[in-house]
Amino acid sequence: AVVSTQSTGDDAMTKGSVEPKHTIVSKTMLTGVDYQWGASSDTFATCGSAVGIWSVNRNEPLRSFTWGVDTISSVTYNKVETYMLASTASDRNIVLYDCRENQPLRKVILSQKTNQVAFNPMEAFNFTAACDDNNLYTFDMRKLKSPLNVHMGHVMAVLSVGYSPTGREFVSGSYDKTVRIFPVGKGRSAEVYHTRRMQRVFCTHYSADSKFVLTGSDETNIRLWKSVAWSQLGPVSARERSAFDYNKKLIDRYSEHPQVKRIKRHRNLPKMVKSISSEHMTIRSARRKKDENRRRHAKPGTVPRIAERAKHVVKEEE
Repeated sequence: AVVSTQSTGDDAMTKGSVEPKHTIVSKTMLTGVDYQWGASSDTFATCGSAVGIWSVNRNEPLRSFTWGVDTISSVTYNKVETYMLASTASDRNIVLYDCRENQPLRKVILSQKTNQVAFNPMEAFNFTAACDDNNLYTFDMRKLKSPLNVHMGHVMAVLSVGYSPTGREFVSGSYDKTVRIFPVGKGRSAEVYHTRRMQRVFCTHYSADSKFVLTGSDETNIRLWKSVAWSQLGPVSARERSAFDYNKKLIDRYSEHPQVKRIKRHRNLPKMVKSISSEHMTIRSARRKKDENRRRHAKPGTVPRIAERAKHVVKEEE
């Protein structure tokens, strides 16, 4: 495998072809790469059979981490604690590393495979994982026994996740051909984006001003979405801005009214997503009813109540 670094300056972009500044040849296959954040940093990380820490000035990795024998599918640096990074592997684990150490720090094993991890740029200890069980999980890296929150809404595997620069929300892309925007502290999405032609969404990113979302999907298209669906593009007069602010305050004030809540939460969904979502809701309702019946007819205390956050973590290892 070959890793190439290229210049993104004006001179390089105006030329017809861009020549790489550095080329590094790896001895093993690479499945992911991420650059360490920092103005003076020349370090990046790769993943494959192991997680390697590289410098652009060297042809051999500075450090190499392994924990298990399965293929590592993605690696991500922390944007605040720049020496921390996380990786996901095909054996369902999420591993945390410190570039200054010689061994991985800890890992958590989930019930399903994790496809990607994203760190919160404003809360250095928190990260969100996109998993094959249709959910996203927000963890505190100091306590991996249970997630801080479970984010539901997708009906198929979640393939990508990316945080807003403000750290207040994140965007996810799924195999169900939809893009969802979740507030950090909420379990349900605030916005759902989809088009008739868009296929499986493999990558999602926020713009630097957090006003737009970029997505890449299976039909080889890159799409640009507004992070706030009702926001107006272009210049806004003072009168229009005051009207927007007034309407937002009205919605917040009466958000608990049943009809206002229904209108605020309603989103148009593709027919396939809506039918699968209804089916999943029926299955969850049947499982809850079955558990209540077992609890009602069993000896008190023999059928404990298990929180949703505790159902998806298998174990934590250090």
